[in-house]
Amino acid sequence: MLLLVARRCRPAGLGRNWNAVRLHSTLLLAVMWLSACSIFPTEKRHSPAEIAAYQAADFVAPIASATGERAAREEGLKLIHNALQLPAGFDPNGIVPGALGNIGFLNVEKEAGLKLLLDTLPVLASKDAAYQRAVLTFAYTYYAKQSAGHLSRLLTTIATPREFAIAAYALLKADSSDGQRSFVRATMKNTFADWSTEPRLQRLEYVLSTDLTAEIRKRPPLVDLLAHPIRAGKPVIYSFQRQDRQRFGLAVVRGVDGRFVRNADGSFFQIAHLANAMSNLPGTITNGNTPQGLFTIVGAGTATNKWIGPTPYLHSKVPVEATVAEFEHAESNQVPNSWNDGVYQSFLPETWRQYVPFTEALLAGRAGRDDMLIHGTTINSNYYRGASFYPGTPSAGCLVAMETWRPEDGRQQTSDQLSLAKAFTRDGLDRGYLVVVELDDRLEPVTLQEVKASLEAAESRVLSRAVASR
Repeated sequence: MLLLVARRCRPAGLGRNWNAVRLHSTLLLAVMWLSACSIFPTEKRHSPAEIAAYQAADFVAPIASATGERAAREEGLKLIHNALQLPAGFDPNGIVPGALGNIGFLNVEKEAGLKLLLDTLPVLASKDAAYQRAVLTFAYTYYAKQSAGHLSRLLTTIATPREFAIAAYALLKADSSDGQRSFVRATMKNTFADWSTEPRLQRLEYVLSTDLTAEIRKRPPLVDLLAHPIRAGKPVIYSFQRQDRQRFGLAVVRGVDGRFVRNADGSFFQIAHLANAMSNLPGTITNGNTPQGLFTIVGAGTATNKWIGPTPYLHSKVPVEATVAEFEHAESNQVPNSWNDGVYQSFLPETWRQYVPFTEALLAGRAGRDDMLIHGTTINSNYYRGASFYPGTPSAGCLVAMETWRPEDGRQQTSDQLSLAKAFTRDGLDRGYLVVVELDDRLEPVTLQEVKASLEAAESRVLSRAVASR
C-alpha cells in the first residue's frame, strides 16, 4: 500500500510563505511517508470494555482490499514517473521528495531512483528543510556510499540540526573511519554553537564517540527492568528488539499484579513486534526507528491514517511529548512541572539509570518526536518480500504488529494488534507504560526462549516483594 500523507499533519520545518505551503500540499498528496499516525481530538477512542468485545472481523479497511491497494499503487507509480521526466535538478512543484519516498516504499525503479537522487543533491542546499529531510533520508537509507561525495560538500551548508544529523549519519554509514568521524564532528561544532545541548546533535556526538556494539554488551540485567514496578498498579508492554531493527522483535505484557499475561494453555502471551522505520535512522530523528527507553500509554484510539487501519492503537508517548503528570498518571500538582534527567531516571530501576542507550526516548522527546504509536497495519507486506523483516511492514517510527486482511473486501482476518490491545487492557485499565529495550546485536528475530528465564525470574521477584510487604 502507499502512504498518502506526510509524517503528520503539522510537519516541522515549514514556513508560512507560499512556496512552503505549496510544498506542504504537494507532500501530502505525493505519497511520501509512512505516517506516524495523525491523531485528532475527534477520532474514535476505545474503552477497555469495548476492546475486550472486539473481534477481528469487526474491522474493515478498504485500502487493504485488492482494489484499494491497486489504486494506491498506481497513484504512487504515476508520481514516480512524473518525477523521472524532470530535467536534472529541476522540480518546480516539489514532487521529487515524494517520488523518492515511493521508490523506496514500493521497492521499484531503484536505478532510476539513484539517478534522481544524484541529480537532486547538487541543488539541495537551495531547498528548505522539509525538502532536504526527505532527500537526505532517501540517501541515508538506500544510497549512502553513492551519495557520499555530494554529502561531504553539502554538510558544511546545512544549518538545521535534524537535516545535518541525517546527512552526517549517511556519511558515517558510507565510511565510519576515524577521519570521517573527525570531519563530521568538526563540521558540527563549527556550524552549531549549541551542539552540546541540541538533542539530535547530542545523540550524534554519542554515536561519533562510542562503540555501539560494545555499549550494548554493557546492558544491565534484564530482570531488573522486568521486575521494576515503574508505577504500581499499571500494566506494561515490553517490546524486546535487536540493535539492528530490521529484524522482528517480540512483545509481552505485564499485568497490574506484576505477572506476565499468559495464554489459555499457560504459555506466555507474545506477539512479533517490528520497531523498524522505513528510513532505519536513529530514534532521535523524525521518521527514525522507535527510540529505546520508556514511554507512557494514555488510552486507545483509531487513527485517521488509513495505512495504520481501523484496529485500536495504543496511544504511546515519549517524555516531553507527554507531560510528567501524564507519565505519572497523576494529578499535575503532585508531580514536577518539567522534565529533566533525574525525573526520567526516577521511573527506572537503579541499575538502568546510567545506561546511556536507554535515554534515547527522552532525547527523542526533546527533539520533538511524537505520534509514535503501537498499532497494526494495512500495508501490503509483499512489497518487502525477501527483506529481513518480512512479512512485517516498516513504519515512520511506530511499533507495528502483524495483521492480515481479505483481498476481496478488506475485512480483517487476523490481528496481533488487537490481541496486544486486549492483553494490555485485560484488567480494565488503558493507562500504563511501554518499555522498548534492545537486547543485543544478533542478526536474527527475537524469540521467547531468549527472555523466558528473565520473565520468570522477574515474576518471582515481584511475588517475593508482595509476600514481604504483608
